[in-house]
Amino acid sequence: MSLAGKNLRHLRKSRGWTQDEMAQQLGIKRSLIGAYEEERADPRIDVLEGLMEIFQLSMDDLLLKDLSQAGSSYLDRRRKLKMMNEDRAVIHFVPVKAAAGYLAGYNDPEFVDELNTFALPMLAPGDYRAFEIIGDSMLPTPSGSVVVGEKVENLDAIKNDQPYIVVSRTDGIVYKRINKPAGKSKGGTLTLISDNPSYPPYTVRPEEIAEVWAAKMVISKPVEKPVWDINHLANVVNSLQEKVSTLQVNRGGKSR
Repeated sequence: MSLAGKNLRHLRKSRGWTQDEMAQQLGIKRSLIGAYEEERADPRIDVLEGLMEIFQLSMDDLLLKDLSQAGSSYLDRRRKLKMMNEDRAVIHFVPVKAAAGYLAGYNDPEFVDELNTFALPMLAPGDYRAFEIIGDSMLPTPSGSVVVGEKVENLDAIKNDQPYIVVSRTDGIVYKRINKPAGKSKGGTLTLISDNPSYPPYTVRPEEIAEVWAAKMVISKPVEKPVWDINHLANVVNSLQEKVSTLQVNRGGKSR
């Protein structure tokens, strides 16, 4: 029995690629990657040749060897590195296109392991995740920014008026400030507040919340170069020229 499908899945994960990314590497549709990995179809010869070139393997390696058992797998090494290396925080990144899948797979280690990762050495050791945010509800934080959050294990640890990524079963993934109920009551609704006053606050019940991540850093694109109005610039230049001419005339009059 061929091990090609199982090995394809192992090799994909060894690079930290999603099925879409593996499909792009091989020049095929993502649905074919799923079919191969689930062993509903055998990889075509051109796919096997692509794997051989990318991973520098032989055909026998792909078809006859269980590569996941050939020593410690990449995923095992990455998990151990994450636990042992306290100087770097490995951050899984959730782009907008993965947001819907994240709601179903946020608690699934295999799903999380398929997300791309990066590291920020300035962060202290902890459990971090990064989320791409879209929209203008948190202006001046621009749409398309990436918010790096640290996992909040207990809702009681939430601090009022601080920004958080809230993953809820009703609203999906949102970036908001949170206000807890006044007093010492526990289990009350949380109020989510936008920095943009055009968006009214709203409430969410604790049982609707899947995860909360305290915002620690915002990564955004450089500010775009402002577009100047040519007519306005021309008026400014003309005004300056008139002032210079006036000064020259005045100085000329005084010298006489």
